[in-house]
Amino acid sequence: MIIKMKSKIKGLTKYGVLLMSVLFISTGIYRNEVGIVLKKAINICLECIGIG
Repeated sequence: MIIKMKSKIKGLTKYGVLLMSVLFISTGIYRNEVGIVLKKAINICLECIGIG
């Protein structure tokens, strides 16, 4: 009985985290933060390589 409850809680937690991540990703897309994140990633990569 306890094992079934732990399994249910684990499943609910997994889907809860998945739902939250989709919500946060869609919020970032809605706020047009994709370009900002891409620009920062490019700058970091160029600094690590030593080109920038």
